[in-house]
Amino acid sequence: MRKNNEDLLASYVDALHPIIYINHFDFTVIDDALRNISHGAKIVEFNNALGAIDFETKSPFFDCDLEQFLKLSMDDGFENETYILLKDVHGQLKDPKIIALLKRISEDNLYREDYHATVFILASKVVIPVELENYITVFDIPLPTSEEIMDIVQNFVKDLDIFVEEEVINDIVLSFKGLNEFQIKQILNLAYQDGGSIDAEDKYLILKEKEQFIKKSGMLEIVNFKETIQDIGGLENLKEWLKRKARIFSNLDKAIKFGVDIPKGIMIIGMPGCGKSLTAKATAGLFEIPLVRLDVGRLLGKYVGESEDNMRRALRLSEAISPCVLWIDEIEKAFSGVGGDGGNDVTTRLFGQFLTWMQEKENTVFIVATANDISKMPPEFLRKGRFDELFFVDLPNAEERRNILEIHLKKRRKWTKDIDSIALINETEGYNGADLEAVVKDAIETAFINEQQVVTTADLKASIKETKSITSTLQDRITHIKDTINKIDIKLASKPVEPIMSGGYDADYEGIRGKRRK
Repeated sequence: MRKNNEDLLASYVDALHPIIYINHFDFTVIDDALRNISHGAKIVEFNNALGAIDFETKSPFFDCDLEQFLKLSMDDGFENETYILLKDVHGQLKDPKIIALLKRISEDNLYREDYHATVFILASKVVIPVELENYITVFDIPLPTSEEIMDIVQNFVKDLDIFVEEEVINDIVLSFKGLNEFQIKQILNLAYQDGGSIDAEDKYLILKEKEQFIKKSGMLEIVNFKETIQDIGGLENLKEWLKRKARIFSNLDKAIKFGVDIPKGIMIIGMPGCGKSLTAKATAGLFEIPLVRLDVGRLLGKYVGESEDNMRRALRLSEAISPCVLWIDEIEKAFSGVGGDGGNDVTTRLFGQFLTWMQEKENTVFIVATANDISKMPPEFLRKGRFDELFFVDLPNAEERRNILEIHLKKRRKWTKDIDSIALINETEGYNGADLEAVVKDAIETAFINEQQVVTTADLKASIKETKSITSTLQDRITHIKDTINKIDIKLASKPVEPIMSGGYDADYEGIRGKRRK
């Protein structure tokens, strides 16, 4: 642990914080920190596997349970300044007797001048009983800064007496952002053992190791995908904007040195089945970085503070695998009603925690938040500074419908020049991307059953008649979404188009085009 963190920990002890909960996995690092700040204080240690053990030698004193250990150790605070170190006891913090003993030690420490005992709970999971909430201080060990990571890498290179190009060091320092010191050293050792050197290719090794942290956590989901930006039919404004950001991500070190801000992310709002999820996947492909999905529902726990700790761990994990795309699908369901009658206290705290992280983050986690209905979202979530840009995805216009049909037919090797796309466009006004894909799938299936070699315009028209569009099934919902969008400043994902044929004028954007900036 670095000295500034040790100084902060010592200040908590001096300020009579009775229970300090250290959420960390590397017990050796914490042992060293306590040794450095103790200044002669007595340290008694309980290990959940071995019972009471000697702090210095780690040899077992005697086998006992946590209740017995606390009863035997709590009076040490009258004779000496004492640190009571409890490791991996989070599973026992719901026991009423354990809670009562910890509360007694805390009150003595706070209110008796002749008593000096501080409890340190060390565990990789935070569990805070309601009865002890006011006595516990959660101590987070901050992740190394870019400067500290640079020191770690340079010291590693110096110790091995190897040469590494400055540009390579700068690149891998960025790749290490979000990892702790232990993990950084572990990966550096692996990279060196793998090839006997540190080079540009080791960025991919770092990324692979980061993915392991995600898989083991269960907090985030790594999404495998094949979709590319070419699979998106239309949405030209959105695609052009993403291509600009991709140039920054592909030259991140140079961009930062030039003074370019690290891209934060986008929010994509609009109709169901119109390519929002596809865009999240295509963004990761365009940026050539991993895609991880955050499901806020997974983070909810049953103990006080557990949900907030899960959120903190999930966000730190996203930082650990950065650069990455963090996809939050249907974000309105996670945070709907916050601040009003529909939101509860836990959701409100999670929302505030997420907002603070978004505002203050300086990492290379690019957020893609997708939403259908934002009418119940808190307005502060949509203001400038949270995201780089907000985009509205409407039902596809005429040209986009033609592109989408062509993409799906080509993907299945059934596109021919004989297909009359103009006729199909006239038949599919009000269809979303999912509707159009269903049309193509149904037409191809019918052609196969009829033992046809090709799919014809007539086959597609017949499928269109059998497919109910989203406009006919969800008309009220679509109207509600458009009414909400008209009230906010948002960029259109698509470029408005001119009429492409007689009688074929596309009016999808009429009525909203003049109300928002393009």
